[in-house]
Amino acid sequence: MKRPDARLERVLATLAILIIGLISLANVVVRYVTDASFAFTEEFSVFLLVLLTFAGASVALRRHRHIRIGLLERALPDAVRPALILFQGLCGLVVLGLIVWFGAKLAWQEYQWETRSPGLGLPQWWYLVWLPLLAILMLWRQCQQTLDRLRGELDDES
Repeated sequence: MKRPDARLERVLATLAILIIGLISLANVVVRYVTDASFAFTEEFSVFLLVLLTFAGASVALRRHRHIRIGLLERALPDAVRPALILFQGLCGLVVLGLIVWFGAKLAWQEYQWETRSPGLGLPQWWYLVWLPLLAILMLWRQCQQTLDRLRGELDDES
């Protein structure tokens, strides 16, 4: 069986960690040479860490690598297990749907209010718009995982 893929999220996570490393290295070199540092590194690094976290969570979701307790699932008869898998998938969809809804609402409010970031004065919505977008990707991955589990392509031990 071919392992499930989450190429877009892997690319985003790779770019995020690469950029964090580069700007951190540049900041260290500049601080060593000039006794001053770049103002943007902390703000960008925090944003990129959040992006990395959501992209990584999406990859883990698609690859069936999130931590969960399978005791109840293993204890149930085979006839009841699909109902539990469906219930678990729906709970994940509800949580991620709430993140999408409230994240999009927050990003829209920040756009309307023209809020600026405290460090660099960039529009705050530039940072916040990634929350609902990556949560939508996680919603998609949740659906894929639930369908794979219902088809028997992923078990609790893989």
